[in-house]
Amino acid sequence: MTTRSAEAVWNGTLREGNGVMKMRSGAYEGPFTFASRFEEGEGTNPEELVAAAHAGCFSMALSGDLGRAGHTPTRISTTAKVHLGPVDGKPTVHTIELFSEAEVPGIDEATFQEIANGTKQNCPISRLLAAADIKLEAKLV
Repeated sequence: MTTRSAEAVWNGTLREGNGVMKMRSGAYEGPFTFASRFEEGEGTNPEELVAAAHAGCFSMALSGDLGRAGHTPTRISTTAKVHLGPVDGKPTVHTIELFSEAEVPGIDEATFQEIANGTKQNCPISRLLAAADIKLEAKLV
């Protein structure tokens, strides 16, 4: 299997400081701050990057699961919403909502939902984030 890496550097105090997150591949490098994480400030945050990872993983995994079941998807689009909030007084990723739309010729709704729910449970990022409540809304379009 593969190993992926990224790095983050933080400068200063929690509230006034700032940082940069960078993927080793060079595909992304961007700033983050207290405001971009806990408010609506400019920049990214770890939860946004987790959402991107989960959306990408789910879309790819659903394509694979559909294909193994004999249904070739034309397109899969997934949005992930990662909810950060207090749990036992500590900031916690407690809920992740996946919204996925798939174009899959010739599949019936029940089969699609069964496969999509299996993917929700078994894609690598879902397995990593299993401590969160992962919700799925999957639609055939």
